[in-house]
Amino acid sequence: MNKLTKSNKPTRLAFAERMVEYGEIDTNFAVFEADIGYSTNSYLFNNKYPERYFQMGIAEFGMMASASGLAANGRTAVVAGYGVFLTMRALESVRSFICYPNLNVKLMSSHGGTTAAIDGVTHQASEDIALMSTLPNMHVFAPCDTNSTRAMFDVTMQTQGPVYCRLMRDSYYELYDENTTFKCGGSHTLTQGKDITIISYGDILFQALEAAEELREAGISVEVIDAYSVKPLDWENISKSIRKTGRVIVAEGHQQRNGMAYEIATCMAKDGISAKFDNLGLNDTFAESGAYPLLIEKYGLSAQHIINRALSLLVTKEATV
Repeated sequence: MNKLTKSNKPTRLAFAERMVEYGEIDTNFAVFEADIGYSTNSYLFNNKYPERYFQMGIAEFGMMASASGLAANGRTAVVAGYGVFLTMRALESVRSFICYPNLNVKLMSSHGGTTAAIDGVTHQASEDIALMSTLPNMHVFAPCDTNSTRAMFDVTMQTQGPVYCRLMRDSYYELYDENTTFKCGGSHTLTQGKDITIISYGDILFQALEAAEELREAGISVEVIDAYSVKPLDWENISKSIRKTGRVIVAEGHQQRNGMAYEIATCMAKDGISAKFDNLGLNDTFAESGAYPLLIEKYGLSAQHIINRALSLLVTKEATV
């Protein structure tokens, strides 16, 4: 695994910058945004390709309908916005006008999970994975840093059908080098271990890595998986790890219900995998406005919380799945 370094570039900016570059590769796609182009950084595309950029105002439902019309005529549409608005204000439009006809509309979703932090609950998309994963034909990706985001932009554009790409408000760390490959339905095993598997994505992945390092110092062998393709899930790699370690924690900046952890638990049950299981996420609660480190600590998503749950699994005798 590469060593973590501090980042000065949020994934929303990395996505927008690659989108501008990709505009020269694919001269046919267009970008739609809902009056927050400077926040999502989609305005960068407008600066270079104004004839392919549509500012639709604060009207996400209509924006999705317009994007679907473009896609129905054979062009790819990228829709930029905050995750909470793209997935809730416009849910029916995404479902019926984009997913049902399986159109090439790509959702550039900023402010995923608690990364919206000081913007408060109204801007924190903590139910988006559940909503988007439920929709037939929708793909869901969640990169964690600059290079994974740039790579996943290309994967997003090359994947047939709708894609929801979950991005972050702030910058955290850089993990991957520019030569790392990513794919729809893929994952990366970041550390090898035999005692417990920790699965995460996006910003909480860095908490998982910190927790794994501290656990290793205590003599516990931890396998960490970046499940950046939330849907479709790389169940082959994930199941292999769980069978090996016999213990698994899923940590995600999302509601515990109907997140990636629920999908993994269901797959475990179907495949008859008996392993000790736990998941961390928002426990049937909203977060609040505040500094990001304080929020993830208060709501049970920090590295220390992952460590505590891992230690509990290591001494628990009965499997929960």
